[in-house]
Amino acid sequence: MNTDIFAAIDIGSNAIRLLINNIEGERSAPDFKKVAFLRVPIRLGEDVFTEGRISEEKKERLIEAMKGFSHIMKAYCVMDYRACATSAMRDASNGDAITAAILKESGIKIDTITGQEEADIIYEAGGLNNFIDKKRNYLYVDVGGGSTEVVLYSDQRKITSNSFQLGTVRMLVDAVKDGEEKRFKSWLKEIYKEHAPLSIIASGGNINKVHKMFGKREKESINYPEMKVLYDALQDLSYEERIRNFKLNTYRADVIVPALKIFLTIAKICKVNETYVPKVGLVDGIVHHLYAEKYR
Repeated sequence: MNTDIFAAIDIGSNAIRLLINNIEGERSAPDFKKVAFLRVPIRLGEDVFTEGRISEEKKERLIEAMKGFSHIMKAYCVMDYRACATSAMRDASNGDAITAAILKESGIKIDTITGQEEADIIYEAGGLNNFIDKKRNYLYVDVGGGSTEVVLYSDQRKITSNSFQLGTVRMLVDAVKDGEEKRFKSWLKEIYKEHAPLSIIASGGNINKVHKMFGKREKESINYPEMKVLYDALQDLSYEERIRNFKLNTYRADVIVPALKIFLTIAKICKVNETYVPKVGLVDGIVHHLYAEKYR
């Protein structure tokens, strides 16, 4: 049996991620098996959304992480990879210099992609189709550290999409631009007016954690009241109490609250009760894209 080995790197505003997949089986029905996944919470957005650039300290941490990723990919005999940077790198005044330094130090080439490209790549992961009913309309929502991408699907086809500079880290450091939240809500109201009723398909580390906290099965949705109760409970606690009472990691205990706020805002405006969580992300979409490109 032939085995293809591909890797994907996501350089986000809150963390960077490395995924390595073995892909086995027939090309008509390949089996994607995760063999390695690593997450490093460098949180580039803290610098970029307040100072406009990536600090020297975070630059060095990022370079060291990418050098490590390079060694890991070589150890796994990765055939091909793609590294994508999102909101923080897009906004950083020294973003190009940072990616050039990473290429020089680690050999890893980074593509800085738009919010639209990010949403399209995630869709390529394919997991969304398992949650979509042809008779219904869906909002695919990806909440990251720097931005939120929303894609409208109807009849299993992409109808329209938008990217908003609303992300968990950006909200935590109070760096959301004037008018962005109003633009977000106005767009959602128009979508609801034309395409209701809607359901949400959600992605991102925070909503994955919420799904797990509720003990949901793979295709079981989170309903609006559940999400609202959790949001209210977490919001009333200190950072330390969230870690202690809900067993949250230090890198999750702060960003989970603004993430829930974004999902609740969408659900309230669009009158959505069901949020489905397929647990696919940018790295999954990158690997699927690499495989499709090889055998196109």
